[in-house]
Amino acid sequence: MIKPATLRTLATRFAAIDAEMAGNPPIERLIALGKERAEIEPLAMKAQRLEAIAAELADVQELLADPDFKDIAYADQQKLLEEQALETQELRLLLLPKDSADERSAIIEVRGGTGGDEAAIFAGNLFEMYTRYAANKKWKVEILNESEGAMGGYKEIVASISGSGVFARLKFESGVHRVQRVPDTETQGRVHTSAATVAVLPEAEEIDYVIEEKDLKIDTFRAGGAGGQHVNKTDSAVRITHLPTGVVVVQQDERSQHKNKAAAMKILRSRLYEAQRERIANERAADRKGQVGSGDRSERIRTYNFPQGRVSDHRINLTLYKIDEMMQGLGAVDEMIDALITNHQAQLLEIHNGDEA
Repeated sequence: MIKPATLRTLATRFAAIDAEMAGNPPIERLIALGKERAEIEPLAMKAQRLEAIAAELADVQELLADPDFKDIAYADQQKLLEEQALETQELRLLLLPKDSADERSAIIEVRGGTGGDEAAIFAGNLFEMYTRYAANKKWKVEILNESEGAMGGYKEIVASISGSGVFARLKFESGVHRVQRVPDTETQGRVHTSAATVAVLPEAEEIDYVIEEKDLKIDTFRAGGAGGQHVNKTDSAVRITHLPTGVVVVQQDERSQHKNKAAAMKILRSRLYEAQRERIANERAADRKGQVGSGDRSERIRTYNFPQGRVSDHRINLTLYKIDEMMQGLGAVDEMIDALITNHQAQLLEIHNGDEA
């Protein structure tokens, strides 16, 4: 149960912010207050409604003793109790610690895994799914690096997806995605199984992870294309190695060495930032009995079975018979993501409740 003191604190702070803003403070202070107000307003509104419900329940309790109003009062009481439970649950979710990266844009990396050419084709299908989903959300997609498969699709493709809350929606897509279908090249009609891996990283800014020049080894070389043909005759491709961690990023899509270096640094910074986030999260979770997921990207998270028309997420045991809608980046993607977010919130609530006990 949420403590009454918590509700009063929220309501009091919200009222204090409004009072201070009404006093025409300096512009810097006004901006800071506006930001804080926007952050706690949903909490304060829930707190105010819960206090109002408590007062209404007290009034109804008195009417229950009156035979003339007992039935009406009982019905009102049940409705208020249901609303109280719902508002309390929603407030609990609002009070959960927020992932500081949720509102960020994201770097998405899709790679063909086991399965040869079919795996590369499936990696291409997945990337198209995310691209269509991004278009529906009005997000911007910029390809940073790509390596095409021999029969289509991608051996690897890395892209930036820009917009508000991109990482919050896509972060649960990290992992191994498995496909079961009859490839176009299959003459016997047999179902093949192949896989692709997806990594979603919050896009990092320079202040998030400071990279020292002395920690970088930067090599340039001539960018190569299909069939051994060169994209150009200058050493425009860039390979950056982060010496302390051994992380390597190769970028050769642009004709300009400067642009390739900038794109490679963008990917490198995001990978290092995510590794840092995972290390901190694992340290915090080490002593918890109810750790929320390992974040291990080697885990198979989802199967796309085309003959049966289904998509199954193995983390939450959810199966949707909407594979066409899923691959088109339509509502089925939101349905899957919403279920994953709800499950994650339930796990966080279990941990949060355990900490309060």
